[in-house]
Amino acid sequence: MLTIPIYIGVDSRQPIAFQVLAHSIYTRCSVPVSITPLYIDQLPIKRMGLTQFTYTRYLVPWLSKYQGRSIFLDADMLVLGDIYELYTLADPSKDVCVVKNRQKFEWASMMVFNNERCKKLTPQYIDDPTSKPMTFEWTDNIGELPNEWNYCVGYDVSRETEKLIHFTQGIPCFSETQSCEYAKEWQEEYKLANSTVPWEDIMGSSVHKARMGL
Repeated sequence: MLTIPIYIGVDSRQPIAFQVLAHSIYTRCSVPVSITPLYIDQLPIKRMGLTQFTYTRYLVPWLSKYQGRSIFLDADMLVLGDIYELYTLADPSKDVCVVKNRQKFEWASMMVFNNERCKKLTPQYIDDPTSKPMTFEWTDNIGELPNEWNYCVGYDVSRETEKLIHFTQGIPCFSETQSCEYAKEWQEEYKLANSTVPWEDIMGSSVHKARMGL
């Protein structure tokens, strides 16, 4: 059975972003997913930009052993649709597929890599201070995905059909962004990602309850 490999760029200063995004993915996907957080301290590059994952995103094909297809997502996102749909929309004849936002610097925030066609993306190339992977200089074969799969809050005009929300100006846990578009949806997801039913509902009929004298 298909398992979709998903890599999320994380910044150790903001772990809650990863937790909420991951929860929004696996609770809505119709097939199994494998979600890997990209922590720079665990990876063979040191190069950083505005965030710790500015450059780690380009390691996805290498981490995937240049096989199959993999999805990369920035951590400051919320998935409202079935990410299997996104996976199937990617053109297999393209090296990488993105939403071609008006602000080109956001193209790399969500990428579906055709890994075997991205062998230029090695740790050495990515860590080289003279390389410019954000410009997509490593390919001229970029496929396009529907706008609804990378809606940039604060930049794009809503069509109310968005399936992936990108909080480009900060996730709605800050006072500065708590009233932005889709803040309510993110905050609801946050509550669900950090919730549980009462202990009795899970352990009430187990041998552990009796052992505890309850």
